[in-house]
Amino acid sequence: MGNVNLPTPVVLAGAGLCLLGGYLVGVVAGPPAPDRTTAVVTSYEGPTRKLCLEGEAVSELDGAKDDVICGVWRRTDDAAQPAKGDKFRFVSTMNKGQSGSDDDVITIFGEVSD
Repeated sequence: MGNVNLPTPVVLAGAGLCLLGGYLVGVVAGPPAPDRTTAVVTSYEGPTRKLCLEGEAVSELDGAKDDVICGVWRRTDDAAQPAKGDKFRFVSTMNKGQSGSDDDVITIFGEVSD
């Protein structure tokens, strides 16, 4: 058998379909992306980067207690420092501790919003 040469548009269309198929499989079968939510800053300790947020949407998050979540704030270098009462748009993650909920680590990624 000899080599089969396909026209360039057919090859490009096939490659595009493969990429689209891979994207759709990733969206459907991949892990869900965390939803960004907005809460109000109740406190922030600069030296330890401990940030506490409260709000209705917070109550559904892992590690929240009484509509408040506290964790270590991870930020970009140019992010404004939060103050009590600021609106804060964020996502959070929780890493379960080995000794129970006392050593769970909550990380908050986000920034002050308008």
